[in-house]
Amino acid sequence: MAQKTSPEQPLPIRTVLQMVAGWIGKLGTIWVEGQITELTARGGTVFMTLRDPVANVSARVTCPRGVYEAAVPRPADGARVVMHVKPDFWVNRGSFAFTALEIRPVGVGELLARLERLRQVLAAEGLFAADRKRRLPFLPGTIGLICGRDSAAERDVLENARRRWPAVRFRVEEVAVQGPYAVSEVSDALSRLDADREVEVIVIARGGGSLEDLLPFSDEALVRAVAACRTPVVSAIGHEQDSPLLDLVADVRASTPTDAAKKVVPDVGEQLTLVRQLRDRGRRTVRGWLDRELAWLSSVRSRPSLADPVREIERQAEHVEQLRDRARRCLGGSLDRAEDSLEHLRARLVALSPAATLERGYAIVQRPGGEVVRKAAEVAEGEELTVRLPDDRISVRVTQGAG
Repeated sequence: MAQKTSPEQPLPIRTVLQMVAGWIGKLGTIWVEGQITELTARGGTVFMTLRDPVANVSARVTCPRGVYEAAVPRPADGARVVMHVKPDFWVNRGSFAFTALEIRPVGVGELLARLERLRQVLAAEGLFAADRKRRLPFLPGTIGLICGRDSAAERDVLENARRRWPAVRFRVEEVAVQGPYAVSEVSDALSRLDADREVEVIVIARGGGSLEDLLPFSDEALVRAVAACRTPVVSAIGHEQDSPLLDLVADVRASTPTDAAKKVVPDVGEQLTLVRQLRDRGRRTVRGWLDRELAWLSSVRSRPSLADPVREIERQAEHVEQLRDRARRCLGGSLDRAEDSLEHLRARLVALSPAATLERGYAIVQRPGGEVVRKAAEVAEGEELTVRLPDDRISVRVTQGAG
């Protein structure tokens, strides 16, 4: 086409559209899956929009009424279906649409199988891991609530939360919680609340319903959006037996919207009771400690050393005096015994002393060197000797030796 046209030789628009229609007509038929929205019937034709449940993509579909009514069960607005379609291009309007040749509603068993495969994929990526879940704040300043418009879930959360803590604040985002627009509206509301720094926790709440009604809360796009949030998310979808994939990726799962209010907001009455119990426990602990310390102090004060400290000093003084007297007696006795022993020794020395012998009239003859002469034969004539007397000594010369 580009080689055969120019500004001077353009092709008519009808020719271009006919060429596009011919090219699209060669595509043949194909099986597609999606979610039905905007379902209307006019005459013998049913018009609908087939929407991709994950991406914001849709296409128009026309269906003969006989083909539509042949589907069992007959699909309604929001139903998940598989269609055998043929792409068509309407030249007169320049629009594209699919023509449905067969419609097959997606059964519950097949939906469950698809959800299980998706659950396994997300679990393998770690989106459901316990270590990535965050703790809820004890008392959030502002709670973000995503719920249906004028829904019972909204009333349950608001009334129970305010009953537990009257000062709690909410930022409510009312969205579609089922149908073809649920995923996009919930995701947008989640993004707005997560961007608000005042919101400290987000609650996604919805009442019970069928598997198809709760299907948006198992959508992969919504699950990944919740996993990417910086704000802790509480899932309160359906009843206890309902378990969409949102419950697995959320930081906290609540069995019902009422249970979500209990998990997010503390009960002021319970907290006051807890404070009172802790206060009483603290008082008992302090009182017990004081009683033990006072008993110990009384016991210490009742001891003699503290009851009459002067008496203890006097007792110790008496003990010192006794020890001093005992020491004096011991020392006096020791000195007396030593004096007696000394007298005895002195008497013995006097008795054994040569001086005592000299006092009796004896004398000691010594040579000049001090040697005592014991025998007369030991001296020679003319030898000078010293005679020691008791009071003095005299020198003598031997005139005659021993004969």
